[in-house]
Amino acid sequence: MQNNKATPARLTTTATSKLPRSVLFVAGIIYILAGLFFRDPWKTDDVVGLATMLNAIYDHDNGVWLHPQIAGLEHAGSGPLSTWLGALFIFLLAPIIGNFTSPIDAAIISSRIPNLMWFAITCSSVWYGTYLLGRRPEPQPLALPFGGEPEVKDYGRMIADAALLLLVATAGILWRMHETSYIPALIASQALCFYAIARIIDRPVSGSITLGLALSASFLANGTLGLLPVVIATIICFCPASILWQQKKWLAASLVIAIVICATWWALALNSSNWWSQQWVLSQKSSWSWPTLGNTLNTARDLPWFLWPTWPFAVMALWQWRQWLLSPHILVPFSFFISALLSLPFIVGASEPHYSLLAIPSAILASFALPTLRRGVVNALDWFAVMCFTLAIATVWLGWVALHSGWPPKISHNITRLIEGYDTEISWVAIFIATAGTAAWLALVRWRLIHRPLALWRGTVLSAGGLIATWLLLATLWMPVLDYARSYRTVSAELSKALSIHKNSNDCIRTLGVGKGQRASFYAFNGIRFSYNTQCNLILQQTTVDQVNDGTAFTPSGTTVIWQGKRQPDRHEMFRLLQTTGNNH
Repeated sequence: MQNNKATPARLTTTATSKLPRSVLFVAGIIYILAGLFFRDPWKTDDVVGLATMLNAIYDHDNGVWLHPQIAGLEHAGSGPLSTWLGALFIFLLAPIIGNFTSPIDAAIISSRIPNLMWFAITCSSVWYGTYLLGRRPEPQPLALPFGGEPEVKDYGRMIADAALLLLVATAGILWRMHETSYIPALIASQALCFYAIARIIDRPVSGSITLGLALSASFLANGTLGLLPVVIATIICFCPASILWQQKKWLAASLVIAIVICATWWALALNSSNWWSQQWVLSQKSSWSWPTLGNTLNTARDLPWFLWPTWPFAVMALWQWRQWLLSPHILVPFSFFISALLSLPFIVGASEPHYSLLAIPSAILASFALPTLRRGVVNALDWFAVMCFTLAIATVWLGWVALHSGWPPKISHNITRLIEGYDTEISWVAIFIATAGTAAWLALVRWRLIHRPLALWRGTVLSAGGLIATWLLLATLWMPVLDYARSYRTVSAELSKALSIHKNSNDCIRTLGVGKGQRASFYAFNGIRFSYNTQCNLILQQTTVDQVNDGTAFTPSGTTVIWQGKRQPDRHEMFRLLQTTGNNH
């Protein structure tokens, strides 16, 4: 019955002209390489991920490959998948890269190489999964009276290209794809689940095996927070009214594969550390709760920015294809979208990492909206992308000029106030790359103005190209400033120096109010370990500048302050090293 309904897609062959594969390849390479290397890890998820990887390398005899740790303290947070791969690359490549740089920088570089793999899995899964759905009979455009409608493969390829470019253009996942955290692994796992479900329709054996592996990867990446939305989406896809219902036995096979893999890890982790396993269960339980008004409002406020520019098109797709909701090209991405969306109110403190599961289905739905839009609407969106990203690129350059020249004075004052103590220096290599990126964006705009292409992917190229160019400028012109403002390398070195003076070989250090990201930073940069032992005679306290200045910072009885420090641009955070009385050197 679905095939008898009038399709909302109306296209000609020229609208599906082939996008050169080199464009997709170059865009993807620039997207993932810009900002991935040559910077410090930042708190919290970024440096926590690195710390668990380093801990797996240095303390591999303590079961940390099964249950991640940070400096000897159990990290019962997400899952071990990103730790496994990152630690493996550090183990294999850091000794080689260390011949050209410091050991910590070699480890940082090695830990980020898996991001290339996660990104490749994400891109290939999104493209091929969308292509499989796009070439099915349900989404094909209306046949024209005198011919001229696109070929099935050309149409599917155009939709797949648009989906991938829209995913790259999604603002919310841009930074997250460059973190040494579980988030790139989780996004890749979800993308692989999407591809596997699309593949099961025509090749159930390979599709079901892939789905089982992808489901287990989602769990190993982020526990129940990563698994439940994906499992619910998968079950919805196999509902009785769907074409996938015919392949339901293969869903059972996929679930068996996933259960076996996850149960094997859990049994080994439980046997290795019962305490860690208990903490992991408690962490998973505490991550879920009944919805609260505040959490729901925060999500409603943040999601439109995180999913820009895909969510308006995703909504359009659901409306335009409303009579085709049970067709695979809408049902599959919509199932992933709605399951992730409805899970957010139940997640305690839902934030960007949890929003990331919405990026892929939103981009895929948005791609199916494009062939249903009128030419005037598409042109208006093209010009919006041109104006928006041209303004963004100009703003990045203006801020950089203000930082280094002092003009305009008001902008310069606002910037320097946030990075107090920063010594400006100009990198001509960075300027060259940023200039080339700007020139490429201007060439892309010129191509749109002069050639007026009819291909429907032109708007997605503009959106992806604009975001990539803006990110490239930030990753070159502004990365030293961002490193200065967000890295703990300097204050960690100061703390390490103080400990070398005041700490004996048998002394231990406990923490007081120190956050997970800070603990991970001190361990990653200088190998500083902390203990749960309440008898430690050294205490690292995290407090505020105001409390230290007005004398209200809590000081445990019988202790004296032997060091204090902070990141210079941070106007609030302060660290103090306390020593119990009678142990001063």
